[in-house]
Amino acid sequence: MDYPQRKLPRLKDFDYSTPGAYFITICACKKQCLFGHIVQVDPTQEPQMKYSKIGEIACKCLLDIENHYDNVKIDNWVIMPNHVHMLIQITERINPFPTVACDIPNIVGKYKAAVTRAVGNAFMHSGKVWQSSFHDHVVRCQTDYLDIWRYISGNPSKWTEDCFYIE
Repeated sequence: MDYPQRKLPRLKDFDYSTPGAYFITICACKKQCLFGHIVQVDPTQEPQMKYSKIGEIACKCLLDIENHYDNVKIDNWVIMPNHVHMLIQITERINPFPTVACDIPNIVGKYKAAVTRAVGNAFMHSGKVWQSSFHDHVVRCQTDYLDIWRYISGNPSKWTEDCFYIE
């Protein structure tokens, strides 16, 4: 039986350990709103994300990424009700033969695993937290970088217009 060919999620022949910026989107399993919800505390201010316990874990693990990689910075990020955006910067190649691969798939995979493990330990939760894989965009210029930065920063205020929005 012939199965449909699955589209490869990464750029063919691209080295994802190359120094530069990467825009990453990771979705919750079945796009469930596991991480919290958007609230409008004050009508004169922008809406904000109110984290659930799982969202707090996702936030803590995200902030911990830089502690595991000497050459990785999280330039901007947002955790939304059912997805996470990160603007990751790989600053340099430190070691051509690292014991821990420092490339985007490895960084994202370790992040997802850390959140899943912490959620399981905290709540005896054996279900899936994440969809498989993730979306990436290699940032190619300063304009692209600034557009992505603004998109991430403004994401909570545009939640109802978001392609991942679920009431």
